[in-house]
Amino acid sequence: MDYQYVLGGVLVSLLGSVFFMIINTTLSGEKKKVVEKVSRGINGDGYVRMPSQNGSFQPEIASCTDVVIVGAGVAGAALAYTLGKEGRRVHVIERDLSEPDRIVGELLQPGGYLKLIELGLADCANESIDAQKVFGYALYKNGNDTKLSYPLEDYTSDIAGRSFHNGRFIQKMRERVATLKNVTLEQGTVTTLIEEKGTVKGVMYKNRAGEEMRSYAPLTIVCDGCFSNLRRNLCTPKVDNPSCFVGLILENCDLPHANHGHVILGDPSPILFYPISSTEVRCLVDVPGTKVPSVANGEMAKYLKTVVAPQVPPQLLKSFLAAVKKGNIRTMQNKSMPATPVPTPGAILLGDAFNMRHPLTGGGMTVALSDIVLLRDLLRPLTDLSDASALCEYLESFYTLRKPVSSTINTLAGALYKVFCASPDPARQEMREACFDYLSLGGICSYGPISLLSGLNPRPIHLFLHFFAVAVYGIGRLMIPFPTPKRVWLGTRLILGASGIIFPIIKGEGVRQMFFPATIPAYYNAPPLQ
Repeated sequence: MDYQYVLGGVLVSLLGSVFFMIINTTLSGEKKKVVEKVSRGINGDGYVRMPSQNGSFQPEIASCTDVVIVGAGVAGAALAYTLGKEGRRVHVIERDLSEPDRIVGELLQPGGYLKLIELGLADCANESIDAQKVFGYALYKNGNDTKLSYPLEDYTSDIAGRSFHNGRFIQKMRERVATLKNVTLEQGTVTTLIEEKGTVKGVMYKNRAGEEMRSYAPLTIVCDGCFSNLRRNLCTPKVDNPSCFVGLILENCDLPHANHGHVILGDPSPILFYPISSTEVRCLVDVPGTKVPSVANGEMAKYLKTVVAPQVPPQLLKSFLAAVKKGNIRTMQNKSMPATPVPTPGAILLGDAFNMRHPLTGGGMTVALSDIVLLRDLLRPLTDLSDASALCEYLESFYTLRKPVSSTINTLAGALYKVFCASPDPARQEMREACFDYLSLGGICSYGPISLLSGLNPRPIHLFLHFFAVAVYGIGRLMIPFPTPKRVWLGTRLILGASGIIFPIIKGEGVRQMFFPATIPAYYNAPPLQ
């Protein structure tokens, strides 16, 4: 096992050197773009001069904002509220303030709900939006099922996961943001970051009337979601598109295991069911790759009836077919992207704009809310954010301190998705069988993995040990009643396949940051003197 860590350290060192070169090249290039991208002047009476469409200058009052936030989704709204409660003057710019209608971002793990409580936003995910408590998962495979309950024995009765309509949750948080007098929530489309000598000074945006505006602040936080058009300035994005989700809503049906998410280990990939209100159940059908059957010409309905329906639990089949017949079928591309920040004075990335993982495990909002709590705590000692370079250096600690939570949830999501997908490879089939049977054993074999998935136990080393315990368990089963050359070879391929699944994900997260964060100098960064 030691040689793996040594090899990992060498790989990370080499990658770090390449990454350093990329950063230097990027920053040098950005400095050259400043003159072309930014043209502004401030006259003696405190106005920012901005050219209008006809070339003349229109006065705009110089900003007295502390933080500009781009986006008011889950991350942006929660961040705006918590910074506003801290006394910061915040300007939030959101492209569309109407209620979102999405098929993901509907399940909040217990660890994420605890963060929501810390932020003072727990009442945004309660009965007022018909949110449902979630106490764990039920796994189905070939007609067998096992229930995995969250380890909530040490918490009050209110602590559990929550599932809901994503749009209702976001609107509730936006309502809370709007109650703060020091927070301005505005509809507008941010087009670019305003940079000056390598430092982000604010954003340029078009307001609801289509007028070109600028907003300046010492710190700009970009939370504009998975389709962010600003992230390339603040990170080196490596976006993967592993699959698509096909979304349906089942009405007036009871799940086999009440208040639990249901995961069917289907062919070719998992099928999910979970409640989003007292009368509705969300179904998400995973389709590997970037292309799905056409909804418009009926191919999707045919696919759901012929391929998916035979794998749906009997208790849900009638409601599933009714939802297909109703025709309100939605699709979306699933994305995965490791966090690869380029520290930039005056700006920082958060939420899906910064880091994404496969949504199979419903961990995205937990990571985002955990990041917000951490960022709030880091900023709390600072009364003045105007020293952009010192603030940027200080906030490099954010990228290391977030790793226990983010890397655990990210790695688990990526690894579980690959294990849960069907495969013609006998070794992968054995790994899938071993994972289901391992989780069915109960005790630490189910308690451990579900505590990782829930966000209640953010320890990457525990994830690593459980993952390879599944592989060893699978090899052990192959050796019974006695090993044969064929079984030994299959067991060897199983452990190699397991390594091929998890090590690339760990590499993307960063071996040192994930397992040895205390060895990173930025881990010990202190707030700048003020």
